[in-house]
Amino acid sequence: MKVVTIETISGKTIKESLGIAQGSVVMAKHLGSDFAAGLRNIVGGEVKGYTDMMEKARRQAFERMVVDAEKKGADAIVGMRYVSSTIMGGASEMLAFGTAVKLK
Repeated sequence: MKVVTIETISGKTIKESLGIAQGSVVMAKHLGSDFAAGLRNIVGGEVKGYTDMMEKARRQAFERMVVDAEKKGADAIVGMRYVSSTIMGGASEMLAFGTAVKLK
């Protein structure tokens, strides 16, 4: 499935918009990552555990968005975006969304 962040696909015509395709995942922090993050706040630097967690969350949300678009009969997703938000202390949601479309 073609997924783009722009509103068009070069060389293709959008025949029909099928609505929003979305996928989300909520990830919780690991106690060890929280401890490491606290230390990083003191000395600075990347918190690798959080970086890895967010990368995994983006990948899962993306895959779920593609499955949602396929269920709608889409050939592609245009205008794809990511949004993250804190759900509660220690847990964040990653949402991937875009417009599912049929191409000519």
